[in-house]
Amino acid sequence: MVMSKTPGDIPADKISPLAWKTLIILSLLATMVMYAETMLLPAIPNLIKDFHISYSISSWILTTYLVAGAIMTPITGKLSDIYGKKKMLLIVVSIYAVGVSLGGFVTNISEMLIVRIIQGIGMSMFPIAFGMIRAQFPIRKIAIGQGIITSMFASGAVIGLVAGGHLIQNYGWQTTFFSIIPVVFALIMIIKKFIHTDEVISQWKTEVPNGSMKNTKNPIDIQGAVTLAISITAFLMALTFAQTGDQVGSSTMAGLATIGVIYMVLFVIIEKRSKSPLIDLKILLNKVILPANVLVMIVGMSMFMVFQTIPVLIQSPIPLGFGENPVAAANVQLPFALVLLIFGPTSGFIISKLGSTKPIIAGSIIGAAGFTGLLMYHSTELLVSINLAVLSTGLSLINVGAMNVIMVATPKQNVGASLGMSTLIRIIGSSIGPAMAGMFMQTHKTSISGIVGTFPTPDSYNLIFLCATIVAIASIGLAIFLRSVSKNLVYTK
Repeated sequence: MVMSKTPGDIPADKISPLAWKTLIILSLLATMVMYAETMLLPAIPNLIKDFHISYSISSWILTTYLVAGAIMTPITGKLSDIYGKKKMLLIVVSIYAVGVSLGGFVTNISEMLIVRIIQGIGMSMFPIAFGMIRAQFPIRKIAIGQGIITSMFASGAVIGLVAGGHLIQNYGWQTTFFSIIPVVFALIMIIKKFIHTDEVISQWKTEVPNGSMKNTKNPIDIQGAVTLAISITAFLMALTFAQTGDQVGSSTMAGLATIGVIYMVLFVIIEKRSKSPLIDLKILLNKVILPANVLVMIVGMSMFMVFQTIPVLIQSPIPLGFGENPVAAANVQLPFALVLLIFGPTSGFIISKLGSTKPIIAGSIIGAAGFTGLLMYHSTELLVSINLAVLSTGLSLINVGAMNVIMVATPKQNVGASLGMSTLIRIIGSSIGPAMAGMFMQTHKTSISGIVGTFPTPDSYNLIFLCATIVAIASIGLAIFLRSVSKNLVYTK
């Protein structure tokens, strides 16, 4: 690769001061969002009680947020390529600000889900952020930027778990939303003043022979977005109805699954015919990008399965759980977040030196060991914390490595759409995780004498961790396959 100079006489492999400033601001966004999400995790048992909902319905507090994000991320990624990344980032973060501002005022599950949809739309800020990093960082240094953002996700999780447990126990779960309001509005002002990016020329205009510009229609794929939303929602609702076990529930589940299949087929047909598809199937089906995206999906599923399951396990009464409070639930999950904080930037530097595939394989093996440990040893809070730390190490290596493969394998002009697709796929996995966990906890529950309510049995946790272990073991084979097909991968310019 020939070394060249950038316009400011900065070597092509050196990170510019502007890129570092952008990275810091985008990392603060990652910290804020993960802070918001992890603060809410210890409150899941409280929300089940306050809203009088089942364990399977409670999974929709996470799932609704994720599905909204899944639909909006490819749209936002495409819009950022058309209208400019800074402009779209400001719009999306403003929508997120509305969602968190309303969160503390909800009084029932319906209002909560509406607020979570608004917050999920705001979550589509991240393909824009990763696109900015892709545009400003030297190609061989992208993994460093990706790793730092990942570590800031983890720092937000650490702060959120520590603060969330105490706020929920002492002041109620509503304060988890109120505490975010000044932060998000401050970040909007910072982005507006300090982020400077080279905006992409609108794809709605094209140059004609005489040198003038004319408008060309290149619409957003609304039909694709609607069919994909219906398909994903139908599949997840089928998991919710699977918990009933009766004939009506089974018939409803089968009907929803059928709707999911039909609309997924329609989605593929629409995408093939669309001039501006929501998901570019040619990019998605690339022999390198596809397995990397599947690994990203597995990471999302694993993380949110943990987020849904562990707070319930810790706070369920003895002997079905540990009988602890929200603070203890946060503390048990803290090693998971701390390891992410350490290994986020470390993974980036490792990958920048060794390449992506070796760390991905190592991460897959470590992740499988973490879930196997949770399956076999979750009888004490200490054992749970240790296994979560092991799992976190593996997931960090997989996530940073797979995202780096995707960014390097994608042509620069398609990076917004490609990262939008990758985020979509990760969020689909993330939405499956809590839905599966909620289904198992709802289908395997019992009551305890003298305590009002029903709680998941040990079998529910065994099934959750068993499913996660099987998927994690499969990811090892996928990581090895990715290495074989990406041997000749070259850095795109």
